[in-house]
Amino acid sequence: MSGVMLPGNLYINRELSWIAFNRRVLAQALDQRTQLLEQAKFSAIFSNNLDEFFMVRVASLKSQVEAGIDKQSEDGRTPREQLHEIRNQLSELLEAQQKHYLNHLRVGLEDYGVFLFNYEQLNNAQRDWVDNFFQTAIFPVLTPLAVDPAHPFPFVSNLSLNVAALIHDPESGQRQLARVKVPQKILPRFVPIPIELSGPDAKPPLHTAVPLEQVIAFNLSLLFPGMSIEGHYFFRVTRDADLELRDLEADDLMIAIEQGLRKRRMGGEVVRLEVAGDTPQDVIEMLMDGMSVVEEDLYRVNGPLGLDDLFGLMGLPLPHLKDATHSGQTPAVLSRAQKGMLEDGSIKEEEFESIFSVVRRRDVLLHHPYDLFSTSVEEFINQAADDPLVMGIKMTLYRTSKDSPIIAALIRAAENGKQVMALVELKARFDEDNNIQWAKHLERSGVHVVYGVIGLKTHTKIVLVVRKEKERLRSYVHIGTGNYNSKTSRLYTDIGLLSARPELGQDLVELFNYLTGFSKQQSFRKLLVAPVSLRKGMEQLIRREIEHAQQGRGGSIKAKMNSLVDPGIIALLYEASQAGVTIQLIIRGMCSLYPGLEGISDNIEVVSIIGRFLEHSRIFWFNNGGEAEAFIGSADLMPRNLDRRVEAVVPIEEPELRTQLERLLERYLSDNRGAWDMQPDGSFIQRNPEGEERNSQLQLIDDWKGSALLQPNR
Repeated sequence: MSGVMLPGNLYINRELSWIAFNRRVLAQALDQRTQLLEQAKFSAIFSNNLDEFFMVRVASLKSQVEAGIDKQSEDGRTPREQLHEIRNQLSELLEAQQKHYLNHLRVGLEDYGVFLFNYEQLNNAQRDWVDNFFQTAIFPVLTPLAVDPAHPFPFVSNLSLNVAALIHDPESGQRQLARVKVPQKILPRFVPIPIELSGPDAKPPLHTAVPLEQVIAFNLSLLFPGMSIEGHYFFRVTRDADLELRDLEADDLMIAIEQGLRKRRMGGEVVRLEVAGDTPQDVIEMLMDGMSVVEEDLYRVNGPLGLDDLFGLMGLPLPHLKDATHSGQTPAVLSRAQKGMLEDGSIKEEEFESIFSVVRRRDVLLHHPYDLFSTSVEEFINQAADDPLVMGIKMTLYRTSKDSPIIAALIRAAENGKQVMALVELKARFDEDNNIQWAKHLERSGVHVVYGVIGLKTHTKIVLVVRKEKERLRSYVHIGTGNYNSKTSRLYTDIGLLSARPELGQDLVELFNYLTGFSKQQSFRKLLVAPVSLRKGMEQLIRREIEHAQQGRGGSIKAKMNSLVDPGIIALLYEASQAGVTIQLIIRGMCSLYPGLEGISDNIEVVSIIGRFLEHSRIFWFNNGGEAEAFIGSADLMPRNLDRRVEAVVPIEEPELRTQLERLLERYLSDNRGAWDMQPDGSFIQRNPEGEERNSQLQLIDDWKGSALLQPNR
């Protein structure tokens, strides 16, 4: 583990760096060049990201404050100071998001026949229909909960949207509060209204809708007959959702996580209370008292709460307001290795070759979503499941999709008599429940299921297939940067390597032994593996560039990752810059390093790419005095990835593939549409194209369609 301490003025607070990242996400929504429905999507992503940030990061800081912990972060802030600064920075962003929704998004959609009405804007026919919908589809599932001496304040679940109703009893003259939970998980957030009710004078719209919470609010009298409704006010709660887990044996771990998940669904302490801007102070105080909320956790919002529900607008039939669909391509090198094409007659028997035949000849570099996940990684695992020569399959599962073809393939392989092992990471945050269900299903089907290494989270993305060929066993591997998830493979950019190199096969055999047995393996032939060799390996690679620079051979590092926050690695990169090493970093999310500081990081450039796909690939390239080396893998440069997770980083050894990675990095570095340049003070400025616009993600889509330069193995 790194014990390096950087001066506070040379380290950017990771929480504030994360907010800076989410600011760039929101900027995509606010950018008028972004398609209108894509603006809604980015606004939803911003809200969703923020929910998770509060549930985990803010919750952790609040726990430290409550425990009396004053330990300073690397940049010299106490937990309380961090919370204060988080609030200061978020207030501006939340206001910008609401202004965009109210003044631009909603108004802009009206030009295309989409009307997101407030209840008061409905005509009589629409109102009658909505009120009837309330009575038939909403009213029966609502549970109004009174708050009075006989009824304690009800529990308000995590991320729930609620109506606070002020009730007046005409007989007693009493004024009371009641809470009604909005059933947004079983009903659409924006209730669609038949378009024929728009009225004779209006041009028939494409879509009309009204927020679900308003339908409930304006029908409260049916929930409280005999009472008068003095007012209704919306509020939303975010709770601590971090699972604190002890290092337990596997069976106990599953039980502990299941119990923890029940707690999460209910929620821990309230870490954020959002209230509509028109909520009176006395109602706010009742809510705060009822849920033990302090002032600094209160957020007044001038607009609808829970804008993550804007995701639902992506279902509107308005393709011209969205990015063009992208389905990806089958890698050319695998075009004749598709079992489905053989079965449907698209290729002849003599034209077909198995994916194993292809990979025996050469390594295959994959780049999703440009390369189809289904015809590469899934095809590899499917063929392994059905191939009579395959003896065993081992793989790690961190996050997978609900209708996973990979899970189905593993089950089929086990049924075919193969030795199948799946390491299911139960501690994959917010996917624990899904992974528990898959683990149980796999076990029932005869798959050996293990839950990883005690005390570590298994984050690595690896598959090992062992095949009997001519009386010997040959290993085939896939090592990647992304999860084995069909859904996210279409949305995230990830790199993967298919290889039959014996050294990689043996490394994975030993790595799986480390994961499933009592092995204490400390070194590998080719792989850099956390927590045993990755930190040391990365430090050695950086130091080698320093030596090259000092000896006049130049030094150059290019790297792409999600986050860079490890103080030890940052200190070493500062040292490399001062030695004359040129460092170009492509970092989507958190970056705690200051680039371009005179005398410290003059030679470091940091770029962030935000676009239609979530940049998720990790690539590390070192010039090595002209004998370049490149690596891909699952790890970011964070203490948790280097010291507390199992990660695997693999060298890309074929010169052609290394060149492809270098060109890919250059493609990102030359982006002038989705790229943001980090400034010496830690802020970001978006690049504005002068002349031809270069959007790296769109260029890569075109490259793959045209079988151009970057397409692997052409």
